[in-house]
Amino acid sequence: MSIALTAVILFCMFFILLALSVPVSVSIVLASVVTGLSTLGWDQLSFIIMQKMNSGVESFSLLAVPLFILAGNIMNNGGIARRMINFAKLFCGFIPGSLAQTNVLGNMLFGSLAGSAVAAASAMGGSIAPIQKEEKYDMAFATAVNIASAPTGLLIPPTSAFIVYSTVVGGVSISALFMAGYVPGILMGLGVMLVAYLYARSKKYPTTGIVPAKVALKVTLDALPSFALIVIVIGGIVSGVFTATEGAGVCVVYCLALSFIYRSVTIKSLTKILVDSACVSGIILFLISASSAMSWVMAFSGIPSAIADALMSFSDNKYVIFLLINIILLVIGMFLDITPAILIFTPIFLPICTSLGMDPVHFGVMLIFNMCLGSMTPPVGSVLFVGCGITKMSIERVSAMLVPYFMVLIAILLLITFVPDVSLFIPKMMGLM
Repeated sequence: MSIALTAVILFCMFFILLALSVPVSVSIVLASVVTGLSTLGWDQLSFIIMQKMNSGVESFSLLAVPLFILAGNIMNNGGIARRMINFAKLFCGFIPGSLAQTNVLGNMLFGSLAGSAVAAASAMGGSIAPIQKEEKYDMAFATAVNIASAPTGLLIPPTSAFIVYSTVVGGVSISALFMAGYVPGILMGLGVMLVAYLYARSKKYPTTGIVPAKVALKVTLDALPSFALIVIVIGGIVSGVFTATEGAGVCVVYCLALSFIYRSVTIKSLTKILVDSACVSGIILFLISASSAMSWVMAFSGIPSAIADALMSFSDNKYVIFLLINIILLVIGMFLDITPAILIFTPIFLPICTSLGMDPVHFGVMLIFNMCLGSMTPPVGSVLFVGCGITKMSIERVSAMLVPYFMVLIAILLLITFVPDVSLFIPKMMGLM
């Protein structure tokens, strides 16, 4: 069977199953098995698929993923999100639409600690939306701000997205990836703040005023223990004191201790947090396991090299190729969650980009930025659905409000793609690459 026909069978079946509401992980496995049967017998294929699925999650580095999920859930339920919001208010009171600006800054701060766009959208939106409603904010605008800024937590470390990417690629420093995510993540947040400011000023939204120095000092001191977590975890990983997995364990212990000190987590609520974290971790790890099987089927069938040849035959200009890859990734992000997208498409596009001189760290940032945009777009954007669910706004109305944010973020994506030092300046300066 030709490579082109194999690729058509694999991807068509995968997206047909998704359209039929079959779970993503199951769709991946079924599509992989059916495609594999076109070239191998069942006995041989079943053995290899099971072996690849097992080896896909047999990694010490991947242990960091469920640990960071647990830490994020503890923070979301342990009073840390509320302290982040109070701290963010200190810097936004004088800006029109200050609650929207607080939402963005809160997502950047909390999302960087939780490492989850969905957790950030849920925590920040759930806390700020009722206040915005009382102050007569357009709730479609408020929802759009929350959705557009929540994915910053996927770029600003610590984030499990970079850990998954590092595991797929192999040999890429997690510390370098973490440091490379700072500037793009901050630019993403600033882009959303700019659009929100222009809209709020045109609608003459009020400011909340400058917080008195005494109150500001109390709020800052209250938030300092939470920010110490960033210094401990990121500092420890970058300096080599502990690995990313060990850092995730430290993060869990620290968040748990802080939540008990704040008396915001009980033994009963901790049980629910553990169960919820286990469920989410199981879903993600099964996705990783299933995607490992699909990656093997693609490699065995020669699909990545065929796609590379097709793209390279389209143009020999690397900037055109990078632009095409971005367009493809943006479309993929509309249909796939970030974890399976990283696992399935990194083996396809990374060799193309590195052959054109792009550093794997740079590609990782570009890939994840694309997936951030995908998480806020229909039809399968997880952050979009969570954000709309919190405020009970229709997806159609919020999607229209998201257009200007999307345009600004596309411009930032192109900047990141074509100016490598936007991502690589910090890791180079720190001697990480």
